[in-house]
Amino acid sequence: MSALAWTAVVSLAAWLWLLLGHGFFWRTDQRLPPREPPADWPAVAVVVPARDEAEVLPVTLPTLLAQDYPGRAEIVLVDDGSSDGTGELARALAERYGGLPLRVVSPGEPPRGWTGKLWALRHGIETARAGRRSGDGPDGPDGPERPGGPGAGCSVTDGTVAEGPEYLLLTDADIAHGPDSLRELTAAARAGRLDLVSQMARLRVACGWERLTVPAFVYFFAQLYPFRWVNRPRARTAAAAGGCVLLRTEAAERAGVPESVRQAVIDDVSLARAVQRSGGRIWLGLAERVDSVRPYPRLADVWRMVSRSAYAQLRHSPLLLAGTAAGLTVVYLIPPAALCAGLLLGDAPAAWAGGAAWAVMAGSYLPMLRYYGQSPLWALLLPCTALLYLLMTLDSAVAHRKGRGAAWKGRTYPRPGPAAPDR
Repeated sequence: MSALAWTAVVSLAAWLWLLLGHGFFWRTDQRLPPREPPADWPAVAVVVPARDEAEVLPVTLPTLLAQDYPGRAEIVLVDDGSSDGTGELARALAERYGGLPLRVVSPGEPPRGWTGKLWALRHGIETARAGRRSGDGPDGPDGPERPGGPGAGCSVTDGTVAEGPEYLLLTDADIAHGPDSLRELTAAARAGRLDLVSQMARLRVACGWERLTVPAFVYFFAQLYPFRWVNRPRARTAAAAGGCVLLRTEAAERAGVPESVRQAVIDDVSLARAVQRSGGRIWLGLAERVDSVRPYPRLADVWRMVSRSAYAQLRHSPLLLAGTAAGLTVVYLIPPAALCAGLLLGDAPAAWAGGAAWAVMAGSYLPMLRYYGQSPLWALLLPCTALLYLLMTLDSAVAHRKGRGAAWKGRTYPRPGPAAPDR
């Protein structure tokens, strides 16, 4: 056989292993585990880091305010140095919609050694755990909050501090939740004795570039971190989806988060690893009633989203970058190239092996396309999508080499270095 045919055979063998021996990553059946309503509903604080999110808050914040939760719950929105009136808009939305109590707080600029989101989460978690004193009045010490609704019981009237929450729901400002989301997450955590329950929010897919790249983003994430492996007892694989993470407060204290992952650009995976290493049980699956509303209408929008953290995912290692590039080439790019070249050159083994590998690849992508309600024809373009993601990863590495680091909303994070001591 020719060298091209041998390479195509290697690609086919790799796909057969990925299909059967890599945690069935391509399946989409990891949903919230069986759950029963707990006898007593625990107190929960919803912590929302928000930086310049005025565009999406009118869609997402009302879904949190409207949570149908039988226990005590409140929302702490952390206005992370916004310049678009995010905090004021959040207060106005709470006044308009009512529901769960809302507090809006601001942590100030993050010190050296902290990423902005983790600094905001730290402040929000500390605020939630500190409770609220009766002397603060109905609006609390940090700004107006909305009394009433299922969570109104968190106020006190005797000058004491309300008991801190048993769980923390860490959710991004662009995430919309179904009205039973908090209830279902908490019930699943209690029933499974889980310290961390995370759902990969269903991302928006409404235009051509989103159809080409967004389902593949979740598919590639699952390939890196097979959900079944994450969810096994005593698993070695750890991951979470940062848009929706229910975390037991005791587990956060035991793992020292967010302080222990203060420099992480990929904060969700780092948080899950910290919880797992401290002995906590974690679970990750696809969402049914949790959706991201953030649009990615242009390729440039997707490019920025991926390239800001892709090289950090590879631990800023040129060796891992080279290995990733080689792996993506063999697994995703060789099959269509071998099929086309084999047909043109009359190399039947290359064409057969390349076509078979491409067919297995496309077939493994179909469940994710069904989950997103997309045409199965997009599966044939998965090699093109993989090439785009490879270029985004290379661009991320070039940006780090030029000292630009991971950039997001006006902040740039260089390669992690010594962290400043806690204040």
